[in-house]
Amino acid sequence: MPSRSSAAASSASDHIQDLGAYVSASPSSFHAVHEAARRLDEAGFTGLDEREPWAGGAGSFYLVRDGALIAWVVPEDAGPTTGFNILGAHTDSPSFKLKPKPTTGAFGWLQAGVEVYGGPLLNSWLDRELRLAGRLVMLDGTEHLTATGPMLRFPQLAIHLDRAVNDGLTLDKQRHMNPVWGLGDPADFDLLAVLASHVPGASVDPARIGGYDVVIADTQAPGVFGANSEFFASGRLDNLSATHAGLAALIAHSSAASGGAAGGPIAVLAAFDHEEIGSNSRSGACGPVLEDVLVRISDGLGATVSQRRQALAASFCVSADAGHAVHPNYPERHDPANHPVLNGGPLLKINANQRYATDATGAAFWARLCGEAKVPYQEFVSNNVMPCGSTIGPLTATRLGIRTVDVGVPLLSMHSARELCGVADPHRLATVTELFFRTAM
Repeated sequence: MPSRSSAAASSASDHIQDLGAYVSASPSSFHAVHEAARRLDEAGFTGLDEREPWAGGAGSFYLVRDGALIAWVVPEDAGPTTGFNILGAHTDSPSFKLKPKPTTGAFGWLQAGVEVYGGPLLNSWLDRELRLAGRLVMLDGTEHLTATGPMLRFPQLAIHLDRAVNDGLTLDKQRHMNPVWGLGDPADFDLLAVLASHVPGASVDPARIGGYDVVIADTQAPGVFGANSEFFASGRLDNLSATHAGLAALIAHSSAASGGAAGGPIAVLAAFDHEEIGSNSRSGACGPVLEDVLVRISDGLGATVSQRRQALAASFCVSADAGHAVHPNYPERHDPANHPVLNGGPLLKINANQRYATDATGAAFWARLCGEAKVPYQEFVSNNVMPCGSTIGPLTATRLGIRTVDVGVPLLSMHSARELCGVADPHRLATVTELFFRTAM
């Protein structure tokens, strides 16, 4: 990642190009944290092992737990009751995951057995060149990242064989969502052997693979387009747009802190896995990974149990996840008074039933941050007849008791294989996040 004095100092154009590079390097949640760790290493962060003791005190650190990453910067004058300012995001995206016995096929086709992961827009995955990516775990416990090039496709049935298709496309998740990846007899091929051959820098025996977490990802490169180059299209913007913004902001914040800046909260990036399927895992927001890290940071600063509670009471979480821009072809699906647009600034997400964790105090803090950063923001609320999705925000607030506000980059085509945002909005989110990392509520 290029060295920058601050996320705010970079241009929106530089940021969007770097976001594109990050997304391209992150076809799975495991790749997303690997690429984040690589960038943190380059920026001088120290990677820690959960199984080892940690030295307390100031510095910049991170740890990886499966497909999740927690990174943090402890200021020089941090003490037992210093609060945490946390940017929460997630690394996973809706997709398809390889099943056991993944090599299938019929009628001379080789196909892959996959299970739907999360809530993808199924039709958006049709007739695209796709890849497989994830991790292979060997019988001895070693792990390898793997990622193929373009090799799969969900082929749509020709209109000649379904004349009514434009009146309503119905896709059966079991019968119709089995991608093709070659020709031949499935008995003569092994998809795991193909994955093993794409492990970089290692010779992997497919017979020694004990388990795998492998998903399908789109291969089309991210791109800027529009009459004035105002749009950015890419896979996995939900939610690598926020993970990348937090990463850029934390690296910039660490650079400023190492230049002599002191004071303020402990800045934390919490990039969880499994948000798209409910967050109920050891690396998800319902799991203990964030709490484990915060407790160990406090312990390293000499905190008692009571002082740790004081620190949490002084903490704040910005839950950053993509949200909906108003769709010009479906205005009736949106709230009639609140119409967020692309390049109008990041969203402040509000829901009366706490599907988002924003309350008046959090909204006021977010408004203050955006004002000081000179970044516009937009309010998002759902139409009353449309069910509202949720995020990690309420989960983190409930688990740790930390005041939380939900925000995010506005998108069109959320959960599509290729989503759409404005060029300016991810950079604005990073700019506000950098200010947030150094600002006590």
